[in-house]
Amino acid sequence: PVDPVSEEAPVLDRPTKRPAYLDEIAKVSIDDFERVDNQSAFEKLVACDEVVDKAWVYEQYDSMVQTNTEKHPGSLDASVIRVKETGVALAMSSDCNPRYCYIDPFKGAALAVLESGRNVAMSGAKPLAITDCLNFGNPENPEVMWQFARACEGIKEACAEMETPVVSGNVSLYNETNGVSVYPTPAIAMVGVNESEYKVLKSEFRNEGDTLVLVGETKGEFGGSLYMKEICGTIAGTLADLDYAAEARLWQLVIQANAAGLLEAAKDVNVGGLAIALAKMAARSGKGAEVKVDFEDPRWIFDETQSRAVLEVKPENLQELGRLAMDLGLRIQPIGTVGGDMLKVNEAEMPLRKLNEIYFGNFKKVIEQDL
Repeated sequence: PVDPVSEEAPVLDRPTKRPAYLDEIAKVSIDDFERVDNQSAFEKLVACDEVVDKAWVYEQYDSMVQTNTEKHPGSLDASVIRVKETGVALAMSSDCNPRYCYIDPFKGAALAVLESGRNVAMSGAKPLAITDCLNFGNPENPEVMWQFARACEGIKEACAEMETPVVSGNVSLYNETNGVSVYPTPAIAMVGVNESEYKVLKSEFRNEGDTLVLVGETKGEFGGSLYMKEICGTIAGTLADLDYAAEARLWQLVIQANAAGLLEAAKDVNVGGLAIALAKMAARSGKGAEVKVDFEDPRWIFDETQSRAVLEVKPENLQELGRLAMDLGLRIQPIGTVGGDMLKVNEAEMPLRKLNEIYFGNFKKVIEQDL
């Protein structure tokens, strides 16, 4: 029985207060700053600590216990293990963007649920349930308590809408240094099930000559984005309204298309936008790509509109994928082709050799600089 620790638990109703900084940062957009050419922006963003591979951490642990690992750590989006006795595969992903939660705790926390679920779906698995770890500052500060309360409500709404219940979780409070609290960080871990261990979908480029497809609408959303942090030097803006229906349709498209054998790979578009998603796929695979996409603003290759993904599909399967997407009311557009020794995204480009050096080498340099 869970009622004594849930519905019947005592309630501590701490004072809450909406932080004053929210009104100021809401007025800020990338248009308030001097423009930076996309090549320079791409080179800076792809080298960011939160973008590059974290092998220095995960290679210190055994990720192949009982040889059940199907999708290894670092292979993008979700990791997957098989269940030998049943033939199914379990997909797991952990996610949270503290910048989103800083500018809007409700939407930021809800997006952590959606992002972790989207990662699981990109492996071909159906997202089923979450656990959480709610990391916040001092709850005796009414502004921090307001962030905490709003984040909890955001998680609640997202889980209800996506039918992914919270099955466990924990809370870490009083995370602060010299009286300054950490950004709200409601970390979400999602688990999902793929009915076949042989249908685990990869998230890196697979075959030369395959077509790359962008799923979803790109709307120029930069609030709390990596671009705004690294290029504009600030964390500000607003988050767009949540579209749970669009998110559910994206999950459904990838899961159904994978089950039908139409997909070679799938990668969600999130931090750093389309350009960084493609850079990760290229680095992990050792294959290049040439991508041309017509956006309203050239900077939109870095925008972080939600509910989008890059799919790799064989040319002969493109029409069938288009029909499935149309049935679900989703917009898809071919944007390029896998192949070559360069990654080109409109006017931004990088040789694979340089990309690999950055992606697989930067984090180790940062960690070991003081060792």
